Amino acid sequence: MNYHHERWDGNGYPEELYGDEIPISARIMALADVFDALTTVRPYKKAWRIEAVVDYILEQKGLQFDPDVVEAFETEIEAFRQVMMQDQTAD
Repeated sequence: MNYHHERWDGNGYPEELYGDEIPISARIMALADVFDALTTVRPYKKAWRIEAVVDYILEQKGLQFDPDVVEAFETEIEAFRQVMMQDQTAD
């Protein structure tokens, strides 16, 4: 089963799991999926600036995302920025 659309607050899908009921791998993937979706150009939208994505993720701490996963993300924001800058210079 694919649980990365579950939300920490229980308002996700497919099973409306709440908090620790959601497998940790899905909690991590939920944040990674949103980060990728928002920072990447899609046919229907422009990429968000990384600062806006970070702000969104921090706002969703304890709502959409596991607070511990967000805290781990916060400690590695600079690494995310570096990878994104490398990708942009490779284009």
